[in-house]
Order: sequence, then C-alpha cells, then structure tokens
Amino acid sequence: MAAVLALALALAVLAAAAAPAAALNTDGLALLALKFAVSDDPGAALATWRDADADPCGWAGVSCADGGGGRVAGVELANASLAGYLPSELSLLSELQELSLPYNRLAGQIPVAVAALQKLTTLDLAHNLLSGQVPAGIGRLVSLARLDLSSNQLNGSLPPAIAGLPRLSGVLNLSYNHFTGGIPPEYGGIPVAVSLDLRGNDLAGEIPQVGSLVNQGPTAFDGNPRLCGFPLKVECAGGVKDEPRIPEANTGMSDPGAAAEVGRRPQKRGSSPAVPILAAIVVVAIVAGVVLQWQCRRRCAAAARDEDKESAKEKGGAVTLAGSEDRRSGGGEEGEVFVAVDDGFGMELEELLRASAYVVGKSRGGIVYRVVPGRGPAVAVRRLSEPDDGDSDGSGGWRRRRAFEAEAAAIGRARHPNVARLRAYYYAPDEKLLIYDYLPNGSLHSALHGGPTASPTPLPWSVRLSIVQGAARGLAYLHECSPRRYVHGCIKSSKILLDDELRAHVSGFGLTRLVAGAHKTAAGNSKKLGSAACALRGGAVSYVAPELRAPGAAPSAAATQKGDVFAFGVVLLEAVTGREPTEGEGGMDLEAWVRRAFKEERPLSEVVDPTLLGEVHAKKQVLAVFHVALGCTEPDPEMRPRMRAVAESLDRIG
Repeated sequence: MAAVLALALALAVLAAAAAPAAALNTDGLALLALKFAVSDDPGAALATWRDADADPCGWAGVSCADGGGGRVAGVELANASLAGYLPSELSLLSELQELSLPYNRLAGQIPVAVAALQKLTTLDLAHNLLSGQVPAGIGRLVSLARLDLSSNQLNGSLPPAIAGLPRLSGVLNLSYNHFTGGIPPEYGGIPVAVSLDLRGNDLAGEIPQVGSLVNQGPTAFDGNPRLCGFPLKVECAGGVKDEPRIPEANTGMSDPGAAAEVGRRPQKRGSSPAVPILAAIVVVAIVAGVVLQWQCRRRCAAAARDEDKESAKEKGGAVTLAGSEDRRSGGGEEGEVFVAVDDGFGMELEELLRASAYVVGKSRGGIVYRVVPGRGPAVAVRRLSEPDDGDSDGSGGWRRRRAFEAEAAAIGRARHPNVARLRAYYYAPDEKLLIYDYLPNGSLHSALHGGPTASPTPLPWSVRLSIVQGAARGLAYLHECSPRRYVHGCIKSSKILLDDELRAHVSGFGLTRLVAGAHKTAAGNSKKLGSAACALRGGAVSYVAPELRAPGAAPSAAATQKGDVFAFGVVLLEAVTGREPTEGEGGMDLEAWVRRAFKEERPLSEVVDPTLLGEVHAKKQVLAVFHVALGCTEPDPEMRPRMRAVAESLDRIG
C-alpha cells in the first residue's frame, strides 16, 4: 500500500511539473518531490535541480551510481539551511546508498516509507527539527552502517529493532532528542566497534549490564538524569543485583560482554535425601581424599618454603610477600601466588576472583576484563593466554614461577604518571593474571579512529598534543628508568590508554617478555623486555621498524629502543593525520606516504586530519609534530633520536 501511495504521489509531482518533466527519470522525479517539500532555500542549494534535465546526476549534492542509467546513489546537502519536510517519495530511490541532510531546518516526521531504501548505508539527519517517533522500519535497513539522528526533537522510546541492524559498524547517534523510557537490553547486541551515543535525552532506569553496553564509557549516557548504574556514578535504588562472574580460563568467549565465574572451585551441590547410604559413602571417600591431598601438599609446601628461604639468603634479600601464607589463595595448589605490588592495593584474591567481570579487549597475548568488586573502584585484569606445561611439581615449575615473579616485579617497579601501573599479579601453573587500574576512556586508537569508548566529537588539537606529550614522557621513562634500559617492544596507538581527564598511560609494557620468561628461563638471548614479534603477530606491521621486518631479520628478533622510537613516530603520524598506520594513499603505509608528501612539498591541508583544518592557530604546532614524527621514523636507526630527546622536543611545542 505504501508503494502504491508513493507512486501516486510521484505521478502527482509529474503532473504538476507539466510537459518539460516528461524526460526526467524516476529518481529525478523523487528528488523534485524533495525540492517541492522545501519551503525555504536561502542558499539556493537546489537551484540546479531542474525538471528539464534527463536525469539528476548533474544536480548539486547528488551523485549517481556507476554504469549509467541515471540512478541516484547519494544525496548530500549538509549545512544548507533548508526548511521543509521529508517527502515519502524518497522511497523511490531504490539505489540510494547515502542520504545526508544534517544541519538544516527540516521538520515533521521521518517518513515510514524510508524502510524501502534497502541499499542505504548512511542515514544522517542530525541537527534538524524532526519530531515524532523513529520508524520501526529503519531496523529493517539491512545495509545500514551509520545512523545519526542526533540533535532533533524525536520522542518516544528507543526502537529495539535498530540494535539488530546486521551491518551497523560506524555510528549510532541518538543524542540530544526527547527519548524516554529505559534502554532496551537488545542494545547490548550492538557491535563493540559501533560508537553509541545516547546523551541528552530523558532516558530512565538502570543501564542493562549486557553485551557491549558494559564496554561503554559514561559519556555515552551523560545528560540523562534518571539513568543509573555502571558506568555512571549514580547508584540505582533497590540494592545491587546479582551479576554474572568472571569466566574460567577454558570458557568459550563467543559473547564479549558475557560474564561468568572465574573462581577455581566448583559450586557446592546438595546431596539427594533419596539415597542416604550412597551419599554417606561418597562423603567418606571425599573426606579421605581431601585428608591425603592435604598431607601431601603440606609436605610439598614445607619443602618449597625451605627452598625459597635458601634462595633468598643466597641473594641477600628477605622473603617477599610471594612466600607468605596470607597472600596466597586460600587452599590453593602449591605454586600459586598472589602479590600486591602496590602497598595501597587492598583487594584480596578471593574478592578478585569472585567479582563481576566483563571482557573489554582480546589479543593473542590474552583477554582483558573490567572487574567490578563489591567495594572500591573497578580494575583491569589481563589474563595471559600462554599457560605453563603443567610441570609445577618439579624444579622446572619452580623456576618458571620465579622467572614470572622477577619479570612482574620489574614491571611493578616502573612507576610514572604516564605509565599504566601494575597493582598486583597472580600466578598459578595454569593461570596468570595482571591487575591494573581501570582507565575508562579507552585508547588513543579508539579516540582517533572510532570505537566503543570514542567520543562522537573529534579530539581537538590541544588534547591530541597533550596525549602524545604524556605518552612520550612515559616511554622515555621506561627507556631511562633502569640500568637494564627497558624496551616496550609493542608500541601502538591502542597501547596508549586514556583516563578520566584524557591523560595518556602507556600500557602493555613487559607483556611479551613476561610470557616468554615463564617458558624460556634458561634462554639468555633476550635481555630486554619486549619483542618485535608482538606487533607482527597483531598484524600491525606498519609499527615495526624497517630493520626488524627486513627479509634477513629473524621473525622473533629482539626489540630495541630504536624500534620503540620508530613505532612512536607512527603513533604521532596517526595523531596529526587521523589515519590508520596502513591508510597511506597509493597502497603505501602512512609513514611512507607522509614522507613522500613532504618531499613533494604538498600543501599541509592534504596531509593533516581534516577535522583540524579549522584550528588555524595550531598550524605551526602541527607542522612541528610532523617533523618530530619524521625524525622518529628515519629508515636508519642510528639517525633516530633517543626517546628522551623526542619527549623534550614535544614538550617544547605549545
């Protein structure tokens, strides 16, 4: 019925246009309906939309699909101050892929017929005067990847169907409208990579702790005074609800937002009263087994403690907390140890293992959880993915544990305002956990390129400069803080985490060596924390210095400080260009493309992030950062500056 109505309206437009419009194709007639629906066009944006043309492909703001035929693929009329409404005839644009009409004065409702645009990938109607409810049919736009309806007067409840859009991957922005009611649990199924923004509405109730919603930062929900629950600092009335627990090490991770129990002990089961004799036999057998196991572990524990004490005396030091009974997991197997590196860290192991936890990141190095204890702030827990081989009873297991503790202690000694601080660690033959402060604003990578914690507003230049300055100071500290001359070995924009005030914290320091040290304690071929293989495994080859990815270089070649400087230079280029490390033009990496652009003396506007072009006052600073980045990424490692000099150069800017 809707299609018939749309066709009738199109025919009416055709009749109104009289004879000259006979040559105009169907898509052109549909766009003429939009022109007739516009009551005010102060900038004459639609002046070229003439009914005498054969097709609309030459009209301002209109692009057509390749292959001829005059089929419209895109309509982009941003910031044209158009007043009027959206006609339902737009549904006749069956090949339309992009409808972008932000920053106008379009009013009325979004036509229900928009659901017919099955090839639409972008719908941007932000900053208009649209009202009414969002048509449920938008949830049937199977190709839609980006939806921005922000800053309108839309009302009603959030449509759950939107959460099921199969191709949604960029932006879902419903901020600054008049939506009411709760956040549908279905929104937890929105992909983590989608930038969700629900600010400035009148939403109420508890934020569902499901799926990707638990990965959102507080900015996604700001401006809704009746919302409560994590990540907002507003507690919900009625007490804390039971939440899922942290997953076991071998639990499948098909649902990134799911939480399950991480505890190592099975839950208690009630015995059946129907079989009392069988139950008694089982209980006796269990008790006997527990007694025998306890006696065995007691002897083993005593022997291990004696060995630890002898080792400590040989090294001239006292026995550390790793050897004290009160820091071990209660009833844990020998070889388990829980150490609070930071004296101010008061969380006990049992509390950590039983707290609610949600997956916030994955890599080959392990899984990162946001753990929310019953008391105190949330922490980030990294579960390392490479367990030992299980030989914890012999000398090999003991040496692996000692190597792990030594490397974790080295990481814990790195204390700087711009380095992610290790608060505690847990070691067992089949489990290794590192505990850090939780930093809610994600990483520099997500802030620049989009992500679940990214703000819909691009980072201004002053914030970008402050972030890279802080990261440079943190990395310079790691390079200079110890006679061992530490190497990070895996610097990327995703390793630079941001706190509440967008301060940079270099994370991931020592992870590769920490895992490798538990397996190769006797190997003396790598004396520095880090490995070039970290970046190679992650697919981010663009961060790897040329000397480490050359054809003659070993795949697992030890990382160097000069390699860290190169990788940091690529991060600087990301900050000033807004591009991924692989997004140079002509198939080149970003570093090679920028170097060629400067050699060819192209205008700065062709290289810099377009969102920074309006900040004219920052032009000299941007150019200065470009020069620092090019110095860091010199092909010859001997030509690259030390990280300390890089940090000083950046601090002098601005």
